[in-house]
Amino acid sequence: MLRGLTLSGGLIRIGLPPLEAMFNSNGTAYAAPAGARVAGKIESRFILWFNGNGIVERFWIPREEGAGYRMTPCLTPLAPFRDDFHVISGLDNPAARLPGPGNDHHRSMSALMSGTSFTGRGAGGASIDQVIAAKVGTESRFRSLEIGVCQESFGESIQRNMSWAGRDRPLPPEMIPHRLFDRLFGRKDERWIDRKKSVLDAVREDASALRPVLGSNDQARLDEYLTSVRDVERSVASLPPEYAQVVERPAEGGDLKDWPRIAKIQSDLLVHALASGQTRVASYMLTKCQGLSRFPWLGHTSERHHEYTHGAVETPTGQRVLRDICRWHVEEFAYLLAKLKATPEGAGTLLDSTCLVMAHEHAEANAHKNSGLAIVVAGGLGLKTGLHSRMTGTIGDLYLTLASEVMKAPVERLPGADRKLGGIV
Repeated sequence: MLRGLTLSGGLIRIGLPPLEAMFNSNGTAYAAPAGARVAGKIESRFILWFNGNGIVERFWIPREEGAGYRMTPCLTPLAPFRDDFHVISGLDNPAARLPGPGNDHHRSMSALMSGTSFTGRGAGGASIDQVIAAKVGTESRFRSLEIGVCQESFGESIQRNMSWAGRDRPLPPEMIPHRLFDRLFGRKDERWIDRKKSVLDAVREDASALRPVLGSNDQARLDEYLTSVRDVERSVASLPPEYAQVVERPAEGGDLKDWPRIAKIQSDLLVHALASGQTRVASYMLTKCQGLSRFPWLGHTSERHHEYTHGAVETPTGQRVLRDICRWHVEEFAYLLAKLKATPEGAGTLLDSTCLVMAHEHAEANAHKNSGLAIVVAGGLGLKTGLHSRMTGTIGDLYLTLASEVMKAPVERLPGADRKLGGIV
């Protein structure tokens, strides 16, 4: 890490990505204790990515299976990354149909994240990201990061949170880019309140001392990385002042903040956290369970998201509106994939060492359908990609497969899982 002090005495830390100077000729980190790491090993990462309410299956799920499937209208933003992801349809979420408190969204969300029934207050157990974080995240600065975009800070806890440390123990997502930036890079100087100074000013001396001992490749990588830090810092600084505050309850007309702008900044910050080794596990909540966002950037503001999934979706126009909303969800997921793939790491990219799962609490949104879920699994780590597969099994079976076979996290049992799925790795 580059370190420095602000004028007020706050400590600043900027984690660096892996540089050639950090490894010996065998590819082993100089800082690693003897025998602690396999030479040349790249650490795996896991991202659980969520958007609320569900999908319109006819616009989302491909009709064809295998490598030759045609991109559907909702999946078209992922077309440039066709060889980097796997569309999996047909999975069941049986715990969502068990009798108990709450509505269909409450029960589906608890089951999707934890494989357990909604308790009336929250999820009935730990979410899959936290199960994996407990196994692989203990040596990172942050065992996991919980990130959000659309605030919508109303409704039940199960609607506002996707990560759960255990039964009824939510881990709220950080929805304010200003706070996430400061959490990753250190304490804020008073001069940064208006963002007129840069976090890089505090570490300039340390960076200048490091640069002469680096090779030309590392110098270029360092300059590129610090430039990217400054770029995201400028993006945060350019947000309107009201974006630095949580909205406890949107106005009756809906909270019309520029969520695509926020989503991209949050994705940029997540990539920085992963590239610099600050965490290996993250959850990313684009919209809330049973979300109520409006979509002025798409030209759709007459209804809220949840309303579009029901009454409005009964008409051809309403179906096209929901198609546009679902495609925006995929656009933001594709943006994160693009950032990971553009970030070099070792002989490959950050995407090569990452497993991403895109999920939503329902399949067909209008019907609150819990069978036939459509999931996107993306990344490297030995994953099969470039396919659409219809599979028989549960969402728990998928999670068990990814945890044990892809993330190499020693998980033997998960709620709702009966077996590992074939065709994933």
